[in-house]
Formats: sequence, structure tokens, C-alpha cells
Amino acid sequence: MGQITVVIGDRLGKGQKVGQGIETAGGKAIVIPGVAADMKLGDVMKAEGAQLGISFCGSGGAGAITAQTKYGYKAKYGMRSIDEGVTAINEGYTVLGFGFMDKEELGQRLVEAYIKKHGNP
Repeated sequence: MGQITVVIGDRLGKGQKVGQGIETAGGKAIVIPGVAADMKLGDVMKAEGAQLGISFCGSGGAGAITAQTKYGYKAKYGMRSIDEGVTAINEGYTVLGFGFMDKEELGQRLVEAYIKKHGNP
């Protein structure tokens, strides 16, 4: 059985806590370094063959919209809660845009929801 790969792009270069949650749930987290990392989300997802991408910025949208426009990933953005993210995965979205929410629980619950819906890659 494989391992789900999740790329994290944060406008402020953060995302380490959500990455820890992803790894707790058995996934592989790739945190893009540096400011404006959210704008590189689609590029890194494509390069890594990732199943999920998480974008964080004030609006929760810029990186997700860019990934959708450039690569056709199905994106949902402007989310403000973990439950919204779980619902988005259940609806088939692969790029999730949040306001700033670098929380371990977010990463863990998103990976658990993805594996429950799709199984491990």
C-alpha cells in the first residue's frame, strides 16, 4: 500500500503543524518553504504527484485558484474550518484553500478523510 502525499503552501511560509498532523495520519507532508509558497502549490503537487494540496493565505484562495487554473486540480477555497475541509474531500476536491489555520488536527483529519474515501494510493 502506498502513502498519500500532501503539499502545503502557506503565504507566510508556515504549515509545519498541519504537516505533523498529516504524518501522524500516515501521510507524507511536503511543506513548500518561503513567503508566497501558496502560489507554488500546483507546481509542487504536479512535480511530486501529490494527491492533495492545502493552501493557506488570508482569503484562503490565491494558491488554490492558481493550482486549479494552471493544472485543472479541483479546488475549493475560502474555508475556515476543519469540517469544511473534510466535506470538500468527500465532494472530490483535491486542492483545499483555507484562511491561516496551521493546526495539526487539520492535517490529520484531512488525510483520514481522504484515505476513508479513496484508500491509500
